[in-house]
Amino acid sequence: MMNYLHSEAQIGADNCFVVSISGQANVILLDDCNYHNYKSGRSYNYRGGLAKRSPIRLSPPYFGNWHVIIDLGGYSGSVNASIEVF
Repeated sequence: MMNYLHSEAQIGADNCFVVSISGQANVILLDDCNYHNYKSGRSYNYRGGLAKRSPIRLSPPYFGNWHVIIDLGGYSGSVNASIEVF
């Protein structure tokens, strides 16, 4: 089972998620369909990627239900994070 931090919000292109992390991690933005694929281990499309510095700003391309995922890409360790919507 994958371990990850997750946040979800209904926002549009005029909003953004601002993510602060305590260390290096993958920070990705997914719509509902791609989040379901992510959880199921199938291929998915996303915005974002490996973040080495924070804060990270991710804006969706259109209004909808969006998910921010923070994971360590299978590596051991931990990361603290905060996620805000602006």
